[in-house]
Amino acid sequence: MLKLLLLLSILLACAVANDKVEVYATSMVTKDNIVTADGEVVVIYKDYYLSAKKALYDRNSGELELFGNIRANQGENIKLLGEYAKLNIAEKERTFKPFYMLERTSDVWISGDGSYAKDTEVEIDTGVMSGCDPNNPLWKMEFTSSDYNSDTMWLNLYNARIYIYDIPVFYTPYFGYSLDTTRRTGLLPPMVGFSDKEGFYYEQALYIAESNWWDLELKPQIRTNRGSGLYTTFRFVDSKVSKGSLTAGYFKEKEDYFLENKLANQKHYGFNFLYENSDVINEWFGTSFKGQSGLYVDVLNMNDVEYINLSTNDTTQNVTTTQLLSRINLFYNTDDDYIATYFKHYKDLNLASNETTLQNLPAIHYHNYLDTLLDDHFIYSFDIVSNNYYRSLGKSATQTDINIPLTLQTSAFDELLNLSYEANLYAQHTLFAGDEDSANPSVYEYKNGIFARNYHVVSASTQLTKAYEKSTHVVDFGAKYQREGSKTESGYYEDYKDYADFCSISTNKLNPLCSSSYPFRDFYNISDIEENLQLYFSHYLYDSLGKQVFYHRLSQNISYEDVGGGAGELENELDLQITDNVNFYNNMFYNYDESAFSKNFNKISYNGDSLNIGLSHMYQDSFLPQTTTYSPKTSYMTSSLAYKYDKHYSYSFRLDYDLERSEKKSFEVGFLYQKRCWDFGLTYLENNRPILSQVVNPGEDPASHVYDRYIYVTIRLKPIMKSDGSLSGFMFRLPDKSETN
Repeated sequence: MLKLLLLLSILLACAVANDKVEVYATSMVTKDNIVTADGEVVVIYKDYYLSAKKALYDRNSGELELFGNIRANQGENIKLLGEYAKLNIAEKERTFKPFYMLERTSDVWISGDGSYAKDTEVEIDTGVMSGCDPNNPLWKMEFTSSDYNSDTMWLNLYNARIYIYDIPVFYTPYFGYSLDTTRRTGLLPPMVGFSDKEGFYYEQALYIAESNWWDLELKPQIRTNRGSGLYTTFRFVDSKVSKGSLTAGYFKEKEDYFLENKLANQKHYGFNFLYENSDVINEWFGTSFKGQSGLYVDVLNMNDVEYINLSTNDTTQNVTTTQLLSRINLFYNTDDDYIATYFKHYKDLNLASNETTLQNLPAIHYHNYLDTLLDDHFIYSFDIVSNNYYRSLGKSATQTDINIPLTLQTSAFDELLNLSYEANLYAQHTLFAGDEDSANPSVYEYKNGIFARNYHVVSASTQLTKAYEKSTHVVDFGAKYQREGSKTESGYYEDYKDYADFCSISTNKLNPLCSSSYPFRDFYNISDIEENLQLYFSHYLYDSLGKQVFYHRLSQNISYEDVGGGAGELENELDLQITDNVNFYNNMFYNYDESAFSKNFNKISYNGDSLNIGLSHMYQDSFLPQTTTYSPKTSYMTSSLAYKYDKHYSYSFRLDYDLERSEKKSFEVGFLYQKRCWDFGLTYLENNRPILSQVVNPGEDPASHVYDRYIYVTIRLKPIMKSDGSLSGFMFRLPDKSETN
């Protein structure tokens, strides 16, 4: 027979008027102001719901004690267990012995000898934390003490030891972790690795987020045989329409490593500032313009490419180059007009000085969008760009381009045939400044000049569409005839045109006069307008859902020039969706004079639920003579494979290979084993990366590349380490192989 529930209901008032405790039990005994409740005891306090076998309430002290098989729920996400609990309502204190807490959102549990809580702060005695099955956790983190804030959901562990099963693998005096997704200040999981050449690698990142509009990441690192350094990133959001970041770093080589590897610099440093604002004029100047304005800033500088190589221990994640470009773009755009200014600064890390490097500081651009007259039969627009090309040593110039296209268009045969005539008016003016850059100025005499011309384009095209029961076929073909009209040139353009005509012949392209180092051609960017006819044909096929099944295009140019005339290269482009999972793409150019392909790119891919395969090959031939420093051919292959065997096992493979040089560019093979609370992966990687070396002996070629080979072990203890691969791992680098470029 069921006992009568709810024999006792005690409502206890506390210092805060709204605080009260409700206690329900099946039996009650009162003696000397001590209330004893037995059998199915239930306690409700704020957002706590507790159950126990027995409860004692002291009317004098206001303390409520619970005994035996205590189960407690706080809100929807936290579950507590214990054998003894004490609630002091007046002091807002809570004690559990022993202590067990499960946070349902993150699936993290904590077990300790006991806990003491007041308000939102919880202190936990010696215990253990994990995200695995409590009965036999694969990983766990033991600690001597811990504290937890129930409002911020931030957990601190002190003297933490990480165990894989019962094997200790790592110790840290402090570990902080947020049980929710809110940004918090604290230490991030470290990165560790080992190389026989660089020694033991250790990086310990500190994340600082004291405000909701900025955060700072500090990443000090040490390579025991090589040196040490610090990289840092400051990110900020200064308004609803703008954000930015500043990354900077410094690394110093040890003397022995620097001398042994003949590096160009013992210290590597640099920075990168990024900023974007999508409504900069209204935001900065308090205006209310209806047009769109924007600012984009990407400014970077470094003393050599090793600054990038040393930013992480995984060099496959780096995009390294010896050519740096800094940009600042500012624009204002309306439905009718576009005005902008662009700043571009170039730096070549292989040069001792960039004094002779041309910088574009700035370019000013105005564009008037297409407008129509005569019932949309006449279309016109206007575009002007002025570039200030500057360098501290040598000739500089201000070059202004004006382009005005005028188009007449109509249709015939009930819009079956589209006809158009376009007259393009173009002019360029160059104003020089600075000193001549040659010991013989008479050869490289720069005169201010004007170039102007017009050319004509006549085109005819048609587009046919046919709908079927399960597909739609679209055919588009036409012809476009282009011919230069009149032109005039003076000053610099008249002096240089003989060189331009000479270098336009393919057999002369390797002549020193036609090289980019020939100073007189630095400012000449005029391309000839050939008299030619372009024939093109394309067709598409779409299924009933509007998805493209295939796309095919053919294009043929026919030149009517006296020199180099005739049929140009035939271009063929094909994009074929063979099945729902298999796609094939091809783009190739056929040269009639050489009876060979000048370019042929092929890519086939398979994308399925568990298997993804990609294979591509690029072949290109300029048909120029082979030299000791120049190869006219490019043959490059890329391949990738990703296979998910089941919900636990997945495998990956990647290979990039230069067939022309017989050189492997990168290689990767590995697997990843995933479970609910942990991931384990093993990957072997090879990567060909550039470095900057010094020439010690005359005639010696510096090593420009290093071929890294290493084994990467991934261990993620979830949920404290994310499953996106952005956190923990161990790198073992095999002996490097330096290659002379």
